[in-house]
Parts: sequence; C-alpha cells; structure tokens
Amino acid sequence: MCDQTFMVNEHILPWKEGLVISDALTLMNYTFKMLVIKLNGDLVKKDSYDTTPIPPNADVKVIHLISGG
Repeated sequence: MCDQTFMVNEHILPWKEGLVISDALTLMNYTFKMLVIKLNGDLVKKDSYDTTPIPPNADVKVIHLISGG
C-alpha cells in the first residue's frame, strides 16, 4: 500500500487522517499572522484553519501578505 501525501507550496508532506489546515502550517513552521490559504483552489477563512480537513493528495497554497505604507 502506498503512503498518501499532500502538498504545501510545492513541498510534499505525508498525509494522515485528521489533518487540518493549522496542522499544515505547523508542519511548515509558518507563524506569520497575515496569510491567505487556498485548499485545492478554494479560499479557507482564518477562523476555519482548525476545522478544515485536508484530504489526501490535496494542494495547499499559503500566501504571506505584506503590508506597508
């Protein structure tokens, strides 16, 4: 049986049952507060990071927002 994976910003990571967006951020050591997250092309709201499941073979895109004046 082949182990399942998922991707975060082109990095292949091992998938396991119960993974949510906040787990992916922890695995990648992303701590920046201003992020835009897309899961298989769909926007994930910040208040859903702890409850949005990551399916096997998912493509997670994490975009760090920069602000300034």
